[in-house]
Amino acid sequence: MPDARFATLDDIRAALTGLPSPDAQALSGAQARNGQLTKPPGALGRLEDLAQWYASWRGDLRPRIERPQVAVFAGNHGVASLGVSAFPPEVTAQMVANFEAGGAAINQLARTFGATMTVTPLELDRPTADFTQGPAMSEDELCAAFSVGWDAVDPAADVLVPGEMGIANTTAASAVAAALYGGVGWVGAGTGVTGAALGRKAEVVAAGLERHRDALGDPLEVLRRLGGRELAAMAGAVLRARHLRVPVLLDGFICTAAASVLERAAPGALDHCAAGHVSAEAAHAALLERLNKRPLLSLGLRLGEGTGGALALGVLRGAVECHSGMATFAEAGVTDG
Repeated sequence: MPDARFATLDDIRAALTGLPSPDAQALSGAQARNGQLTKPPGALGRLEDLAQWYASWRGDLRPRIERPQVAVFAGNHGVASLGVSAFPPEVTAQMVANFEAGGAAINQLARTFGATMTVTPLELDRPTADFTQGPAMSEDELCAAFSVGWDAVDPAADVLVPGEMGIANTTAASAVAAALYGGVGWVGAGTGVTGAALGRKAEVVAAGLERHRDALGDPLEVLRRLGGRELAAMAGAVLRARHLRVPVLLDGFICTAAASVLERAAPGALDHCAAGHVSAEAAHAALLERLNKRPLLSLGLRLGEGTGGALALGVLRGAVECHSGMATFAEAGVTDG
């Protein structure tokens, strides 16, 4: 499915069927190679598993990472008007300009780890609707944003790091996570809201869940009704990566919430994804636990933008370089005890 335009939710559902699987032959070959490298068995810990996972998705027992992509999506949210963020909505557009000028944290990290970076604003002058009053997006709006994410992935990329920017998008992510998995504890500080503002944020999420309670059994309806354009775009990008067999490093809570929609709609849809890090947003750890994904890093980050995923790119590159570049015992003339 190299090119797709999504006009309906059923089009997205169709794209979630018949998903590519990892290459069993490449995995077997990578496992065999790992056993022959000049190190004691298991000495590189999780790096060994990470390299073999990467090899299986790239279909190459001795892969290299040459074209990583960081794809940042930006959107605005109607619920921002309800006082759920420490920053005003105009900051989204200002930060997009900062990304484009190369001045944000993610720009520095993408450059440090050799990734190209794309920035895609999604109708910033037209926020999603207030989800406490109705669906955040129409079906057309959701499908358009999902298509933008799908198209943003470079087919030549060999790793994808999705990132986001959007004032009030932790509120949307909290609502999506709560709808997908139930329970409590999904609302956190986000950009730094505390006290009464944090209580207000929890009330907004609860109101959204109550408003849409009859539709929350469908993960794509959850995304449409409670999410945002940048969340839909990240979900589209992650699904495109699966079709291209491009491994994905998930970023923080918002990115993970967006990707979780795919997993709930089609179990196994995130098998090509690794958790780049666990953020300081408490709900992120809970969400990763639901997805059975152990984060590569834990650094207290809560910025978003793809920063944690980009940092994890350094870990993945190290894992792949060790796997593909190390000599075997036979090549090095070292006795394999």
